[in-house]
Amino acid sequence: MIYQYGYLRIEENLGQARETAAVKMKTLEKSLNLLARKPALEAKLATLKEARKAEEVKLLQGQTPSVAAAALQNSIKGIITARGGVIASERVEKPEDYGKFKIISVTVDATFPDMKALADTLYTLENQTPFLVVREIDSRLRNYREPRDLVVKLKVAGLTSGR
Repeated sequence: MIYQYGYLRIEENLGQARETAAVKMKTLEKSLNLLARKPALEAKLATLKEARKAEEVKLLQGQTPSVAAAALQNSIKGIITARGGVIASERVEKPEDYGKFKIISVTVDATFPDMKALADTLYTLENQTPFLVVREIDSRLRNYREPRDLVVKLKVAGLTSGR
C-alpha cells in the first residue's frame, strides 16, 4: 500500500515535474533565440519605416480625404496660375476606394493664354511629388477667328492613405 500510494505517486509527480521543466526549458530557449534576433529585427523594422516614409511622400497628405482634396486643389491652383492660367471653377469629386488607399479627384475649368502654357501645366502636374495623374482633359479654343485662349477642363487625381 505504501508502495502504491506513496512511492508511485511521488514517482508520477516527479515525472510531471520533469515534463514541466522540459517544456519550460524549450520556452526559455525560444525566448533566448528571439532575444538574440532582436537587434536584427529592430534594424529591419527601421529600414521598413524609412521605406514607408519615402513612399508616403508620393501620396497626398491630409488627415481626412477632404483635407487631402483641399491640398490637391491648392496645388493645382498654384500650378495653373503660375503658368498664366485663370481658373473659372473647381470641384472636388467623391473619393473612390482603391484598396487601402483613396483616389481624390478634382475637376478644374481653366483658361490658358496659349498651348505652351497648357503643355507646361500638364508636364508639371504629371511630374511632381506627390504623384498626380490627369484623368481627363477637354480643350477648346475660345474664339476660332482669333485663336489665342484655350478653355480647358481637367480632371486631376491623386492617392491618399485611406484613413
